[in-house]
Amino acid sequence: MSDVQVIDFDKGDGLIPAIVQDARTDQVLMLGYMNEVALARTRATGKVTFFSRSKQRLWVKGETSGNFLHLESIKVDCDGDTLLVRARPQGPVCHKGTDTCFAETNHSPLGFLHTLEGVIHDRREHPRKGSYTTSLFERGINKIAQKVGEEAVEVVIEAKDENDDLFKNEVADLLYHLMILLEAKKVSLTEIVSVLETRHQ
Repeated sequence: MSDVQVIDFDKGDGLIPAIVQDARTDQVLMLGYMNEVALARTRATGKVTFFSRSKQRLWVKGETSGNFLHLESIKVDCDGDTLLVRARPQGPVCHKGTDTCFAETNHSPLGFLHTLEGVIHDRREHPRKGSYTTSLFERGINKIAQKVGEEAVEVVIEAKDENDDLFKNEVADLLYHLMILLEAKKVSLTEIVSVLETRHQ
């Protein structure tokens, strides 16, 4: 995250615009305003917090609806007077119930995989008793990597047979465990897609 000292709050009388972008889909979700306290609170709590110009107070996005914005990163633009806040939305962002404040659908080209990525991330951040995913995170990176290896072997075995259903299920198991490994390494699916796109060029 960028250093707060490079931000020019004086230019906007103590407030600067904060563009919020979905960290998974890159969709622009909304525009809000932050002062120094709101920015510090956002960084400290991990929940995006703004300064309401109409209410003249801090407000946590989702404090009423429960549709919080979970912080991923903050960047400052070249002039030091605008923030790019990348976050994971917990439900619709707009108070009118739409995905974004621009009435657009927050659609990911990876579809359900991004939904699953969000569930896996939540299990790591908020462990749930009885959850298989949580249990893997609790057992550590070595066990997760081992499971990826085991599932890869199962895929190879089923690839040599003629049962397509078993093969597809084993591939799904491999992909699921690989996504858990990515989460444990704090690497997103979008980053992997970017690597593939770079290779394709």
